[in-house]
Amino acid sequence: MDTFRNLAAEPAGLAQGISLVDATMIVIGSMVGTGIFVVSADIARQVGSPGLLLLAWLITGVLTVMGALCYGELAAVMPHAGGQYVFLREAFGPLPSFLYGWAMFIVIQTGSIAAVAVAAAKFLGVLFPSISESYVLLDLGVLPLTGRPLHLTTQNLVAVVSILAGTAINALGVRHGARVQTALTVLKTLTLLAIIVLGCALLRDPSVFAANFGPVWLGRPWSPVTVRLLGAAMVGSFFAADAWNNVTFVAAEVRNPRRNLPIALAAGTGSVMLLYLLANLAYLSVLPFDAIGHAPQDRVASSAFGAMLGRAGQYVAAGAIIVSALGCNNGLILSGARIYYAMACDGLFFRTAARVNAHTRTPNVALAVQAIWASVLALAGSYGQLLDYVMFTVLVFYVGTVAGVLVLRQTQPDWDRPYKIIGYPIIPLVYMASVTLIAAVIFLEKPAGQLGWRRLIDGDAGRGLVVVLLGIPVYWAWSRLGRRSAPELLADAADRNVRV
Repeated sequence: MDTFRNLAAEPAGLAQGISLVDATMIVIGSMVGTGIFVVSADIARQVGSPGLLLLAWLITGVLTVMGALCYGELAAVMPHAGGQYVFLREAFGPLPSFLYGWAMFIVIQTGSIAAVAVAAAKFLGVLFPSISESYVLLDLGVLPLTGRPLHLTTQNLVAVVSILAGTAINALGVRHGARVQTALTVLKTLTLLAIIVLGCALLRDPSVFAANFGPVWLGRPWSPVTVRLLGAAMVGSFFAADAWNNVTFVAAEVRNPRRNLPIALAAGTGSVMLLYLLANLAYLSVLPFDAIGHAPQDRVASSAFGAMLGRAGQYVAAGAIIVSALGCNNGLILSGARIYYAMACDGLFFRTAARVNAHTRTPNVALAVQAIWASVLALAGSYGQLLDYVMFTVLVFYVGTVAGVLVLRQTQPDWDRPYKIIGYPIIPLVYMASVTLIAAVIFLEKPAGQLGWRRLIDGDAGRGLVVVLLGIPVYWAWSRLGRRSAPELLADAADRNVRV
């Protein structure tokens, strides 16, 4: 198999400054953004009953933990910068891994950073009304290739500033980024716990609880239609649970990674999905089901806090979501740059992105490139639609990576595996079959009514595939012009007097 030596694993390169606690906080912090506070509204509208709402979160939780267990084996045997990019490269070769890295850079990681930053700015506007998308400060023209207008408003100005600030913090060193991540993750976890304790116990509305868990519990008979509705609705829960794999991107900087990465993945995903399930139980304990599905601007958490604490609850919710969003973005910024660093080490990204700062031992060029593109997406406002397009593709990459566990067990049987999946091969096979089924439902159901080639043109999943496939000509161009061998990379780094 045509593979490349990943220089991110070199001991003289990135610093191993991330502890087990830090790694677990990266998992939790990257997962918990704004999703849990809003997506339950859309899920509720689609499934039509409290029971199916909770079932969507339960299935998502079980599958997420199963996926994390599979990634734990891969991370333990390949604790290199880039994580999932490296897993795909070693299992299937450079093209599939490049397409993953391409999609992450073009929209998945950078688009998520932009979306979360704008969401934080929107909620900051609740506290400071002058921060709004209606306050246009400057017209910046259009985004190349897309024709999307670029406007500098007070809202996206705050979003860009938060992206640049998060990048600056992480450029100071991995320990700084990890400490900020841990602090913000503790705060956002306390927020979720407050929702759970207040909603499920202290301020529960008995009449609302009885109505939601009464005759309307399931709402509709179990049928193939119900399965399709449930699968399509789980786009929201999977989006809220996404980014748990980000800790694998910083694997080269985790202390004792062969032990700590599997633990962090399992503990982090398990904790978050339990909190998510209990948070939805809290929503159902204080809000009528119809109020969840029709929460203003889908802000279910704001409606829940308002029901429990009155007008003050709206401000409490806004502050909590701002902290949550900033913590999520710190994790995304910290981890995402390591993918482009690993790609650059393989000669498949800008050469300078392979540079590691000699003092901070961080990939500052990769961080800067990521920040620039994420800021452009924040200004354009096109990231939300693009994220809808690629959610299907994200699931496909998850399935492909888990398939890599099976492939590498066969092609590399002699590799040292300090951690092996319990129940192999059942867990990988169940995960792959389940997520493939959900991805197929998403492809068939969004949008409904389109058939044949029209689905590839008009469907979100089809457009997502197009975004990824556009990376194929880019790969061939980059591999011919920029791909270099490991000795060449080392020699080039020595000439630049850069530590790699």
